[in-house]
Amino acid sequence: MKTFVLCWELGAGLGHVGRLIPIAKALEARGHRCVLMVRDLVQSGGLLRELGLPALQGPVWLHQVNGLPDPLVSLSEILLGHGYLLAATLSGLVGGWTSALETIVADAVIGDYAPTAVLAARVLGLPSITVGLGFYMPPDVHPMPSFLTDAAVSPQRLQQADARVLETVNAVLGAAGRAPLARVSTLFCGDAPLLCTWPELDHYGRDALPPGQRWLGPSFMTRGGEPPAWNDGEGPRAFAYLKAGHPASVDALRALDAAGCRTLCYMPEVAAGRAPPVSSPLIRYAKAPVDVAAAMKDARLMVTHAGEATIVQGLTAGVPVLMLPMHLEQALMATQVARTGAAINANGMKGSGPLTTAVRRLLHEPAFVAQARAFAERHATFDQQAQIEAIAEAALGLLWSQ
Repeated sequence: MKTFVLCWELGAGLGHVGRLIPIAKALEARGHRCVLMVRDLVQSGGLLRELGLPALQGPVWLHQVNGLPDPLVSLSEILLGHGYLLAATLSGLVGGWTSALETIVADAVIGDYAPTAVLAARVLGLPSITVGLGFYMPPDVHPMPSFLTDAAVSPQRLQQADARVLETVNAVLGAAGRAPLARVSTLFCGDAPLLCTWPELDHYGRDALPPGQRWLGPSFMTRGGEPPAWNDGEGPRAFAYLKAGHPASVDALRALDAAGCRTLCYMPEVAAGRAPPVSSPLIRYAKAPVDVAAAMKDARLMVTHAGEATIVQGLTAGVPVLMLPMHLEQALMATQVARTGAAINANGMKGSGPLTTAVRRLLHEPAFVAQARAFAERHATFDQQAQIEAIAEAALGLLWSQ
C-alpha cells in the first residue's frame, strides 16, 4: 500500500477538489491510502465528509504583496504574489508542506494548482504528478507565456518575473541540498503533467502536446442537483448559472427575458435568500444547484461565467453558450471557446441591448447550433471514468518507476 497526498493550493471554487476526489477514490479502490490537503476546508468539507476522505488544511499564503504590476500577466507574476518574492517567506510555506508530507508519510504528491506542494515533494525527493486545466498546466517553456494574448507584453518583463521566482525557489532547493530548477514550469508540471482538457478549451491555445503527453479531457464531478424545471410558456428554454457579483448578470437575465426565453437560473445568492435581481414570469430561480446534464436535454441555450465544467456540459450536449467571464482564467477560456463558433464571448458587453442581440444570434443563427453539435460529436466517445482510471494508473506507474 502506498500513500498519495492530493493537494490544492491556489485558485478558488470546488473544481479543484472535484477533480482530485475521483482520483483519490480510484487509488483507494486499488488498495492505496489517500489524504487530501486543500486550500478551503469550509467550502469543500461537506463533500469530503460525505465521501469519507480524510482532509487537512493545506499551507496557503495569507499576506498582501505590494508593488506588483496590475494586471498580472503570467504564472510567475502570480507566484510572486503568493510567497515567491523572497526565499525566507517561501521557505516557511515549503516547510509547512514538507512537515505535513513527512507526518502523513507520503509516497507521492498529486497536485492540482499546487506549485508549493510540488516544490515540497522535490525537497523531500518524492515523485509528483500534476493534474488540471490548461491555465495552470503551462507549456514547458521559458519564460512563462503571457496571459494577455490581445496585448503586447515585453519579453523583458516575463523574463524578470521568471528570474525572480527561480532565484527564490533555487535558494530554497539549495538549502535542502537539491538541484536547482531551470524553468518555472516545473513547479506546475511536476514529474508527470496530466493535462485535463481538450485543445478547444486550452487557455494557451496549444495545437499539440510534447511526446508522451496527451489531452485527457476535462475532469469534474457531476453531482446531480435538483431536477430542472422551467416556467410554462412557448419560448425557448435557457439555463443560466450566474453570480450576483458579476456586473452583467442582471443585464444577461434581462436579455434572456427580452428574447422571450423561459429561463431557469441558478444564482447562489438568490438560492441563499437574496431577492431575485430580475422578476419576470419567464424566469424561474432554482433553490439549489441544478442537474446541469439533465437541463441540457431540453435547453437551447446556456449562459455561464465560462467555468470549464459548465461549458463542457453545454457543448457536449450540442447547446450553444453565452459566456460572461468573471476573472482572467475564465476570460482566457471564453476567448478559446468562442473560436469554436459554438459560443459568444460577452466579455466587455455592457447593457442588455448587446446581450439581447447575442442571445438572439445564439438562438436563431444555425451556425452556432451546428458548431455546438460538431463539438459534441468530436468528443462523443469521451468517458470520464476511463479518464480517472488512466490518471490513477499514470500516478502508480510514475511511483513504480522511481
